[in-house]
Amino acid sequence: MRLVQVAQRAEDLERATAFYTDLLGTPPSATYDPPGLVFFDLVGTRLMLETNAPSAVVYLSVSDIEGTVKRLRRDGVTIEGDPHVIFSHDDDNLGPAGTEEWQAFIRDSEGNLVGLVEQKGRPVDGST
Repeated sequence: MRLVQVAQRAEDLERATAFYTDLLGTPPSATYDPPGLVFFDLVGTRLMLETNAPSAVVYLSVSDIEGTVKRLRRDGVTIEGDPHVIFSHDDDNLGPAGTEEWQAFIRDSEGNLVGLVEQKGRPVDGST
């Protein structure tokens, strides 16, 4: 089984579409308005923005968490939590063994909490 779709609340569909287009670096794959649906393809999982959806916490993988947060802060996005280590992976159960999972939290244009995640190799000296 695999995750197919996540629905996210969008009070203002145009504003939310612009926000996620910028954050994801890609335009939507489909828009249906009415009834008020916008879809982004996240490597085979659909992110659906919908005016009537409840708020969800979506975690997105980024390749440069510090650079992404810096850019978003510069663009006026609310940063709820700066990049920090959440977990060190000793095995492959939740992430690649030998990596640290870094997360940061932002608010999207609709006030939804969004997690940003980067897997980084552990420093050799044990510092972060």
